[in-house]
Amino acid sequence: MTSPFPGMNPYLENPDLWSEVHHRLITAIADNIETHLSQKYRVAIEKRTYRTDSEDSLLIGIPDVSILSVKQQDQKPDNTTNTTLATTIENKSVTVTLPSPLEIKEGYLEIREVSTGKVVTVIELLSPTNKKSKEGRKSYLDKRDKIFESDTNLVEIDLIRTGEKMPMITHIPDTDYRILVVRSHRLPSAQLFPFSVRETIPNFTIPLQKSEPEIEVNLQTLLLAIYEKARFDLTLDYNIPPVPDLSEEDREWMDLLLTEQGRRK
Repeated sequence: MTSPFPGMNPYLENPDLWSEVHHRLITAIADNIETHLSQKYRVAIEKRTYRTDSEDSLLIGIPDVSILSVKQQDQKPDNTTNTTLATTIENKSVTVTLPSPLEIKEGYLEIREVSTGKVVTVIELLSPTNKKSKEGRKSYLDKRDKIFESDTNLVEIDLIRTGEKMPMITHIPDTDYRILVVRSHRLPSAQLFPFSVRETIPNFTIPLQKSEPEIEVNLQTLLLAIYEKARFDLTLDYNIPPVPDLSEEDREWMDLLLTEQGRRK
């Protein structure tokens, strides 16, 4: 079945699903771009790796770090003294969880000029780690600043409602989602597409080198396609609120939408 939402499906933002959504969507964007590129360019799927702590792992659906007990030495079945002592000591202790560094890998796209290897455009699909975790946000913002200082274009796709929005000087009303298109030769000006959970994801274009035709992307169509291919409808329970939840006004809109489509009892 297809997604019941007109645009971004808020249930896909669940940390338990987002890593899969991110992987599938970044691949779908790459495949779509490739069909419109001349032989002058190629699309590369790259990965950014950094380390974060176990607390931040909850933002991206990484399971909690396991607490492993020390393997005990073999004991004789009739040695009740040691068993009683061990039980007494254990009853006085408290199990705690310690911070543990985790390695995080996130995919992004680069359009490169084949003859020179030059990165012409970077395409980023933001994750909760880019917007909420300390290391993830710092790592991404450092890279973002370096792109702005170069002659590389940037397309930044934000389909995550939680976390702090990426910085910009111009103040605009807060929206659920955003797509930012940065053409290096037009900086500090950039093109922003803000939209809500009730709206269709707007089409946008991916810039190449100055004066070259840009590539139009219908992200809505790509998202609907991966929704069906991944069979997300089989795993999503529309009878419970999405994670993260919507505002009260949007919840009322969603309840009516899902009920009318027979997705909510």
